[in-house]
Amino acid sequence: MAVAYKAEPPVLMVSSAAPPSLFPSVNLTQDDLKKIAAYKAVEHVKSGMVIGLGTGSTAKHAVDRIAHLLNQGNLKDIVGIPTSTKTHEQAVSLGIPLSDLDSYPVVDLAIDGADEVDPNLNLVKGRGGSLLREKMIESVSKKFIVIVDESKLVNYVGGSKLAMPVEVIPFCWNHSLNRLVSLFAYAGCSGELRKISEKAYVTDNGNYIIDLYFEKDIGDLNEASDAILRLPGVVEHGMFIGLATSLIVAGVDGVTVKTKLGNDLEVDYFCYNDLRNGF
Repeated sequence: MAVAYKAEPPVLMVSSAAPPSLFPSVNLTQDDLKKIAAYKAVEHVKSGMVIGLGTGSTAKHAVDRIAHLLNQGNLKDIVGIPTSTKTHEQAVSLGIPLSDLDSYPVVDLAIDGADEVDPNLNLVKGRGGSLLREKMIESVSKKFIVIVDESKLVNYVGGSKLAMPVEVIPFCWNHSLNRLVSLFAYAGCSGELRKISEKAYVTDNGNYIIDLYFEKDIGDLNEASDAILRLPGVVEHGMFIGLATSLIVAGVDGVTVKTKLGNDLEVDYFCYNDLRNGF
């Protein structure tokens, strides 16, 4: 599902009485923050929904929470669509009923983490290796809630100087790597084949991943996306442009929830005293 990217920043509509800096600090680990964001997202899960189950250290907490609510009887008739083999195994172990896009081509709600989030809610995903299945499921979701801790926020896609993954077929992967790097020479791009224990990392789909790194802003994301996908041998890239409908950010002072309303973003703040129940 293609969604147009707006170059201009969205208008922010703040609906809280206090900015997050006024919230009392709480001594929380990064994993605590991930769990808080995940639990807040699961509040949107209702009985009878088809849910896209994300992959990664933050999404794992959401899957755990959904299973807990199912086992308590607070949720019923949930169907999960896992975004990776790892999430499939987790959901099966927890007793979450599963299916796939062939049976449920439209997903009510997807919940997943992200490696980067820019001010327009564009994402980088796939540092965990599941970008293709994640994008397939999250692009057909009526709502897609992104859950992160505040370390994932960037000024522009690639701004963390960490990897922007591109999934490629194994055949002549080095040729694909060179072409990808050449595309973004203007942004100081470098790239490498992702490896584990000196061997090429293989995705759930049997493909390789090229990790790209940018020194500068790559500019128009739709143009960058089109250029990448035109290269033969490329399967998919890790930019999720215009797909997120909401963002939940857990920070040291509280939780920020940003929700798209047309071209605007509605912003809500919650201090941790408001969120103690269930955590």
